[in-house]
Amino acid sequence: MTNINIFYKGKPLGIKPEGISLRNFIVDKIGDKPVLIRCSNRIQDLLTPITEGSDCEIIEYPDENVLSAFWHTSSHILAQAVKRLFPSAKLGIGPAIENGFYYDFFIDKPFAEEDIPRIEEEMKKIVDADYQLVREDISKKDADKLFSEKGEDFKVELIRDIPEDKVSIYKQGDFIDLCKGPHITSTGFVKNIKLLSFASAYWHGDEHKASMQRIYGITFFERKELKKFLIRYEEAKKRDHRKLGKALDLFSIYPEAGAGLVFWHPKGAVIRRVIENFWIDEHRKRGYELVYTPHIAKSDLWKISGHFDYYKENMYFFQIDNEEFVVKPMNCPGHILIFKSQLRSYKDLPIRYAELGTVYRRERSGVLHGMLRVRGFTQDDGHIFCTPEQLGDEVSGVVDFAIYMIKAFGYKDFRIKLSVRDPEHKEKYAGSDTEWQQAEDALRKTLDEKGLSFAIEEGGAVFYGPKIDIDLKDAIGRYWQGPTIQFDFNLPRRFNITYIDKNGEKKLVYMVHRALLGSLERFVGGLIEHYAGNFPLWLAPVQAKILTVTDTGVSFANKVQQDMHKHHLRVELDIRNEKIGYKIREAESLKIPYMIIIGQREVDENKLSVRQHKKGEIGIFSVDEAIKILEEKINKEVEYRETL
Repeated sequence: MTNINIFYKGKPLGIKPEGISLRNFIVDKIGDKPVLIRCSNRIQDLLTPITEGSDCEIIEYPDENVLSAFWHTSSHILAQAVKRLFPSAKLGIGPAIENGFYYDFFIDKPFAEEDIPRIEEEMKKIVDADYQLVREDISKKDADKLFSEKGEDFKVELIRDIPEDKVSIYKQGDFIDLCKGPHITSTGFVKNIKLLSFASAYWHGDEHKASMQRIYGITFFERKELKKFLIRYEEAKKRDHRKLGKALDLFSIYPEAGAGLVFWHPKGAVIRRVIENFWIDEHRKRGYELVYTPHIAKSDLWKISGHFDYYKENMYFFQIDNEEFVVKPMNCPGHILIFKSQLRSYKDLPIRYAELGTVYRRERSGVLHGMLRVRGFTQDDGHIFCTPEQLGDEVSGVVDFAIYMIKAFGYKDFRIKLSVRDPEHKEKYAGSDTEWQQAEDALRKTLDEKGLSFAIEEGGAVFYGPKIDIDLKDAIGRYWQGPTIQFDFNLPRRFNITYIDKNGEKKLVYMVHRALLGSLERFVGGLIEHYAGNFPLWLAPVQAKILTVTDTGVSFANKVQQDMHKHHLRVELDIRNEKIGYKIREAESLKIPYMIIIGQREVDENKLSVRQHKKGEIGIFSVDEAIKILEEKINKEVEYRETL
């Protein structure tokens, strides 16, 4: 292939000659490094043929795409090591994930703790061997034969599900794997290895399929990167919302009730109610009307929406009087019915509906994870019905609203992704070229005008429209799924959602789906980890705890609690017959922002000894002064929100 112009750091390296491999050409020019190459907006490894003449740019470690390929190769090293030590193990899948990689194996006996160091050592031998990776494209028939002969039943299943006639395999030493890539070129780059954990996982996340053994790992090019990651990793384990949720008595998931169903304990319910009240107030300020829709509906409604055909496996069905009903998986059809309950004029638009709507989805048990992935959750849903002319302003308003909500809860950094159609496969998407162009332009223009940087993901749009996704960066650098803003060309047509324009003609509305927090369960789970359970005062379920030293302080403590309750402060009493040091340590472990100590001196002087979480004693105050301290702290946090 001629006319392959290679660029590195914005400067031309030259045209790759025919007969010389891409890898050898690049190594000769810049040395042997973990790199990928971007050709015509497609990222690929140096082992994959470039299919057409173009300008190609080298991207190098630690670019996130190269890091992902680095981890993908690491997963193959892990699989090769396991196959050496456990020859009867069967290979599942081994992708790169957000922080590292994993590989699934089917093995007679589950891995034990003592297996991990052995596997790590074998991985290091593979790294030291510096195997060069080789890619081959072969027919499905040959691939089926190859992996069948190796007894790799799960690979054979994957091969038979691939629609194309050809598949790609990657080799390194004596190891072969079915894989699309991309990869780095050699095992020798992966010098710093740490296997983190192992767990059971169902094949394809389906509890009706084989139980696999999954090993998670992390690798880096430099030792200092691994050390830095492991510090964050240990911090993340301390922040695990499942561990803190139990320790702080916020929520539970009970096996006898069913997996993926969250029970909010009183303290967790307080956090949720504070969030809901704030959410409601902010929506009212921005012209949203609050609605409620039923938890069930006839399946006919979901046939109109298309969910019956495309989402059926994630829905719960049941019968009432010989009619089929569905437990609500989404709120949109209900909002549409409310909009269609009367004739709408262009003068009525935009109409903005919002609902904290509880929905249920049939998630596989293998993917459930605390509050982050559940079967029943409450979504902060909203739908905007508008004219094409109003589209830009509505999108702009939603983006502003989304960023305000992110910052109000203490997230200072975020990343934005604009997902658009795959231009090569427009047939997969609902809506005309004109509609898609208008919608994509509106999203892009809004982000540009606000000076917000964003990545474009071609093919990332849902079939019914383009979307903006905003991921939140937490206190230790992890990203969480946050607000999403989506256009919909599908439902307005399916439900014939119209308005009367200024010429008296019926026109289809433009419909925007948006969720600012997403699922309340997932959002609160993320908040627990972001704050490590140390919630800001306005959000803390217990803002202060009154601790008595002896029984003589109980009467005064009750009166102080009553006074504080009158000021809408969330205050608890601890009048148990325990030593004060024990009570303080317990309150500290529960991460309660303020502690109010009442002993004989405080009773005699009508004063309060106030302690602050992590800081210790901050002074002796009157009851009114103590109340003022808490109120001023809360007001300061609220005033900060008002400045956003």
